[in-house]
Amino acid sequence: MPYAFPHFDAAAFLRDTWQRRPLLIRNPWGQWHNPLEPDELAGLGCEPGIESRLVVGSDSQWQVEHGPLPESRFADLEGSPWTLLVQAVDQIVPDVAALIAPFRFIPDWRIDDVMVSYASDGGGVGPHYDQYDVFLIQGLGRRRWRVGPKCDEATPLLPHHDLRLLADFHAEADYVLEPGDILYLPPGFAHDGVALGDDCMTYSIGFRAPSRADLVGDFADDLIEHMAEDDRYADPGLAQQANPGEITADALARLHAMVTEALADKQAFASWFGRHASQPKYPDNDWRPDAPVSADDVRAMLQDGQVLERNPASRLAFVRRQDGGATLFADGQDFVVPMALAESLCAQQHVGGEVGWLDDETALDVLVALFNQGSLVVEDDED
Repeated sequence: MPYAFPHFDAAAFLRDTWQRRPLLIRNPWGQWHNPLEPDELAGLGCEPGIESRLVVGSDSQWQVEHGPLPESRFADLEGSPWTLLVQAVDQIVPDVAALIAPFRFIPDWRIDDVMVSYASDGGGVGPHYDQYDVFLIQGLGRRRWRVGPKCDEATPLLPHHDLRLLADFHAEADYVLEPGDILYLPPGFAHDGVALGDDCMTYSIGFRAPSRADLVGDFADDLIEHMAEDDRYADPGLAQQANPGEITADALARLHAMVTEALADKQAFASWFGRHASQPKYPDNDWRPDAPVSADDVRAMLQDGQVLERNPASRLAFVRRQDGGATLFADGQDFVVPMALAESLCAQQHVGGEVGWLDDETALDVLVALFNQGSLVVEDDED
């Protein structure tokens, strides 16, 4: 079902709250409907290929088990508070993916995934902080959230192999969320969520924030792959030095320029970042059709009234080109396309034959490529 915030002021939120302070948003939905049943989530936690964790315990006694979990595991949990967390449920359950739509006032490339958790009475994962923005939507039951001050790398942590537990947590705000309520947390704020009663489900819409180290390292790795072996330091007109052990200012300037000129190529950076940011979260998942399709096949599908749908596991984005077109990025691949096609594919969930791309050979070729790499699928195709 479609979700919407009929009276939410997105512009004011971005201006006053985004990455500045936590915010409790009492049920803003036109109509709240919990999109996933607890038993369905438990089933996902038992499936191979789906990232899941089971956190058992409370206070400082936390045990973490990584999925897939045996189905019998949940029957053994009586008496201990526990939480099941399943990542990227939006890639599997369309009704969970629909939760993202109201938050698309934030750029798509920032979206990570929708993690879904189920907790028994008293269940949680302990006081901690994260390095990304998150909207915590209460789906079923009630959860108490205590929010503390902003943390950083100097904040003391308890020793734990799997959890980043705060050694000293002091709450500055205390909220109880009912179904449909949302708690927004910017990066770094300490928080602790505890289920009040059983059947507590929370949907966490997280937003990526690449670190400077990752950007520099990954971009440099990409540049290195395309650099020529003979692109080397040179110093014609070298002057004799008083001391052969000195690395002179002139040599340092030449060496520094070799590095910074490569990193300063804005066009190369835009091309790399588009591919990088659109990489699938789980690249090992293969969504390609059993047999490749042709332009004639796609044309026939659309003419027959079939609709191509964006794969919920795919990531699409585009960058404007100086020639008026766009570079479309889809699951780590790039395509030069008409601007209208890039805007349509990135803004809409579906592509139908009425749009007019059937007469545009370039656009049709791109649709074929996207279908063959699994970025587009036939609507309601169970495969």
